[in-house]
Amino acid sequence: MLPVKLFTDFIDLNNLFGHSSKVLAAVSGGMDSVVMVHLLKSSGVNFGIAHCNFQLRGDESTGDQEFCRRLAEQLHVPFHTINFDTLKYGADEKISTQMAARNLRYQWFEEVRIQSGYSVIALAHHQNDAIETILLNLTRGTGIAGMHGILPKNGALVRPLLFLNREQIKNIIAENRLDYVEDSSNASVKYARNKLRLEVIPKLKELNPALEQTFEKNLQHFRELEQLLAHTVADLQKRLFVYQDSEVHLLLDELKKLAPQKLLLFNLLQAFGVNETIVDDLIASLDKHPGRVFETPSYRLVIDRGKLIISPVDCQAGGEIRIRLNDRELDYPGYKLSILHDDSPLIVKNNPLAVSIDTDLLIYPLTLRAWRQGDHFYPLGMRGNKKISDFL
Repeated sequence: MLPVKLFTDFIDLNNLFGHSSKVLAAVSGGMDSVVMVHLLKSSGVNFGIAHCNFQLRGDESTGDQEFCRRLAEQLHVPFHTINFDTLKYGADEKISTQMAARNLRYQWFEEVRIQSGYSVIALAHHQNDAIETILLNLTRGTGIAGMHGILPKNGALVRPLLFLNREQIKNIIAENRLDYVEDSSNASVKYARNKLRLEVIPKLKELNPALEQTFEKNLQHFRELEQLLAHTVADLQKRLFVYQDSEVHLLLDELKKLAPQKLLLFNLLQAFGVNETIVDDLIASLDKHPGRVFETPSYRLVIDRGKLIISPVDCQAGGEIRIRLNDRELDYPGYKLSILHDDSPLIVKNNPLAVSIDTDLLIYPLTLRAWRQGDHFYPLGMRGNKKISDFL
């Protein structure tokens, strides 16, 4: 039996989509996505299937594509598919094959969603994927935001299988005798996520056989802590920030009372481009003589007569400013640049004043400047580059 009730309850609890929504299901043909589409069908959801052929595994890739086509015919739902020259795209963009495949599929999913009138894109991530994401974030270094794992809903992306773990999905496949295809690359440990899945997590499960359930409880705690921190910081900003013209004033006595001091001060000031080093130096200077100055690419922080005074740094037209990893808002002549860091996929929005960039491809600090003769870029959908001057 399919766990249809648990599936629909999870969708409703997390407000993933409405009963009349049209859902685009991303399907590889593997166990996870096969279980997802059968649950969507059994739940009466109006959905279509989207499959990407990255042409990386020869006949195996073609076989996966044909399997998904037959699955769509069997379920009597629309089928969308595309072939990508993934290796060429990765070489042209100077990115890894995995990153190339990720960028290509998410861009295409969003195009299909918009063009065909789908409300959301359903991805077949489950609890074990969330565990792997947290462990990856921990090995690379993360704050609280990196501990919340994979969210059930992020914009137009929804993950209705997060109530299941890998073993439960295997059992559903076996009990319902569902056909699926196996990606041979899943057995390779050259990829970090596969190494965690095949070598690290089995060892952790020896210590705790109920690892998935434990992590699910931890994830909920981390998400609630993240929300609590955000609300606390918002309340502190309302209470402590005194705005005088273009400046922000904070009383040093109030900053000394913050507990935990470093965590709250960092989150209070991160919109001004501070990093952990500046916060450490600032805390060490709270009881010292006034006049200490701290600078970020766009702001100057000065300790002066019992106050921390934050003022924007004048940036001359044609000049340059530096963008660091933790910057959230910067001023450039005539403009204000807002930066949002989240785990959304690389999707270019239909907004001439916005751009989506994969953080993994960036090397900080970045430099923001006016264009110069000879500058060029690579427009999506074009094989070559285009001069900025021609574009303008």
